[in-house]
Amino acid sequence: MKGNQEVIDYLNQLIAGELAARDQYFIHSRMYAEWGYNKLFTATDHETEHEKQHADTMIRRVLTLEATPACAPHELNIGRDVKSMLENDLALEYNVRDALKKGIALCEKHQDYVTRNLLVAQLKDTEEDHALWLEQQLRQIEQMGLQNYLQSQR
Repeated sequence: MKGNQEVIDYLNQLIAGELAARDQYFIHSRMYAEWGYNKLFTATDHETEHEKQHADTMIRRVLTLEATPACAPHELNIGRDVKSMLENDLALEYNVRDALKKGIALCEKHQDYVTRNLLVAQLKDTEEDHALWLEQQLRQIEQMGLQNYLQSQR
């Protein structure tokens, strides 16, 4: 099924964002593991897989639309400590959220409701899963202090 080129191009941009998110989470998860923060490692390693699944879904959609997936890598924002890592990941999720909303509107404009529904599902996951979890972690740091938070992540 031939897809709209503007939608395909935008999907390729979204794929690049998902792959960058995957890589950033992967690096952060390994840093958490190295520092002995096993709970943070487990949660972030799990999110690495989610981002890979998001990219996979979009790549499969591009292929269904009879196009070739192509994306330029996005820059990663690797933190130097736990708080900056969480903040960088949350900023990334907010960027993904905003990009997904634009993609949803674009799909509606071109009446590509299958792709729209795919993006809506990913938006739900972005907002209700990882962004929420990151906001909760940063709120815990604010409420209990960084040292107490870090102790609870072992």
